[in-house]
Amino acid sequence: MLSLKLPRLLSINQVPKVFREQGILFGYRHPRSSATDCIFSAFQMTNETVNIWTHFLPSWYFLWKLFVLLCSWDVWNDPYTWPFLTYMVTCCSYPLASSLAHTFSTMSSQARHICYFFDYGSLSLYSLGSAIAYSAYIFPDEWIGSTFHHCYVFTAVLNAVLSTSLSCYSRFTEAERPRYTKAIRTLAFAYPYMFDSLPLFYRLYLCAIRGCADSVLSIHYRHTVFAFLTCFIFATHLPERLIPGLFDYIGHSHQLFHICGITGTHFQMEALLTDMTDRRDQLLASSPIPSFSQTVGPTVASFTISLLIIAAFSMTLYSMPKFSRREKKHAD
Repeated sequence: MLSLKLPRLLSINQVPKVFREQGILFGYRHPRSSATDCIFSAFQMTNETVNIWTHFLPSWYFLWKLFVLLCSWDVWNDPYTWPFLTYMVTCCSYPLASSLAHTFSTMSSQARHICYFFDYGSLSLYSLGSAIAYSAYIFPDEWIGSTFHHCYVFTAVLNAVLSTSLSCYSRFTEAERPRYTKAIRTLAFAYPYMFDSLPLFYRLYLCAIRGCADSVLSIHYRHTVFAFLTCFIFATHLPERLIPGLFDYIGHSHQLFHICGITGTHFQMEALLTDMTDRRDQLLASSPIPSFSQTVGPTVASFTISLLIIAAFSMTLYSMPKFSRREKKHAD
């Protein structure tokens, strides 16, 4: 009978510093795993297994939702749906990119950095997709057609570029200055979210002071709660920092971060879909129909710029031999 020998797992002291996670003591894969080993590790209990699946499976869920909408809407003749479909594409891409990054990040130290470069770029693209959908469906009546509304998506593109740049840069300071790195990386993703959510926060504020019976806002509240919970878990490394070693395989912060993030995205999607449907006549009467250049255009531009940023950081990475020396020192 054919038997499969799974790769040997290592402790935190057996891997280079760049591979170590705070509070995670065991379950590390070899830092020079082959691509085959990385794929097999998705079916082996390591400290990354749940990370892989908590984003791989949701990416197919969002892809299924996108497919259903494409089959049920007349997308070619209804430009009003384009912002939402653009947003849905980014919902599919960011968990898939994250899952692939977690899968193949132990092929080498350079591969780890590059995998997460793409992960960060996809998250930045998702923030832009959210902004495009928010611009089309979420804006409060008082802000529709305002100067802020006209500049909103363009600013979101700049934020996505800034987010990709800062988060990729943070990979270079991770080993020597972990707290600084965490602060930079948290800022890189928290700031675009806060900017994107300004129209939503204003709607929630108006509802709180005036009183309203808009049922969709309860879904927006759920998304907001999970978004802040996602940021809190990412920044604090709870619960594994309290009891190192207990949550190595199941229950550590990155897994909870994934689950909260995906749950928040689900509520965001449902809220956007509700606003898109319920406010259609009102929005079409008060603002022009979104054009191709206002939906797909910014996404393609941001995607292209992000690829250039990732290429630049990757070339810089390979021009710094200290990463290779660290890997060889710890991997044997």
